[in-house]
Amino acid sequence: MSIAVSRRSRTHRGASLKEALESVYERFNRFECIHPDPLEFVYLYEEKRDREVAGLIASALAYGRVAQILCSVRSVLDAMGPSPHGFLIGNSTADFRHVFRAFKHRFTTGETLAAFLSGTRGALLEFGSLEACFHAGFRRTERSAIPALSDFVDKLETAAGQKMPMFLPSPSGGSACKRLNLFLRWMVRRDNVDPGAWDRIPASHLVVPLDTHMHRIALSLGLTGRKQADMRCAVEITEGFGKLKSEDPVRYDFALTRLGMNNSFTSDAILADYCFQRDY
Repeated sequence: MSIAVSRRSRTHRGASLKEALESVYERFNRFECIHPDPLEFVYLYEEKRDREVAGLIASALAYGRVAQILCSVRSVLDAMGPSPHGFLIGNSTADFRHVFRAFKHRFTTGETLAAFLSGTRGALLEFGSLEACFHAGFRRTERSAIPALSDFVDKLETAAGQKMPMFLPSPSGGSACKRLNLFLRWMVRRDNVDPGAWDRIPASHLVVPLDTHMHRIALSLGLTGRKQADMRCAVEITEGFGKLKSEDPVRYDFALTRLGMNNSFTSDAILADYCFQRDY
């Protein structure tokens, strides 16, 4: 059965879609389902200041094959020792360049990584924490955290002394900013999967970390009609999920991602089952 959503099914979609998503959430949004996901590195640290630094690094490198992602994140954090925050504060840009001179993760070189770490260090020195840095540009009156995210990227790049559009894209350029929105999800939400290290940003302002898998599902469910997976598309999808869970529109992100990785329990099957069986 195709999972393209017809006009007829859309008319009665609300309750059945929410039930489908809650079913997926209950099955996959569990701590034991995190591996393999770069989020697992955040849980290696007890201190909030280390978790946010580890989370920013892990999310920044979350592109490419998952095995390569985990390997690259592990190599960076291992080099930083027991406290990523302490490593940044206690070293300089020159130190970062030396330590990571041989680093390579797809298009990210050790030079780019050193600049990124330098910008993160600058933000920590100026604001005391990444949460405070992000919060400085945040306004609850905004519909989402997108303006604050743009400001956050500007602050990191200013502190780094250079722009890194491929590695650290900004919403102002139209990018969906999947990795940065992933970082925000980890830091803001708190449940069996997301550790929720931050306290001052409401989950209601988060935007879906949009990748090709989420884009395909959202198109099938009629949550967006946009063919390009850009920030406008991410906002459309977030608003669609927000109609089901306004206080937590990215609630289903992790579970839907895991659903797509489970060979015995496909997204097509469960979403078609729940979205269509009550309509016909």
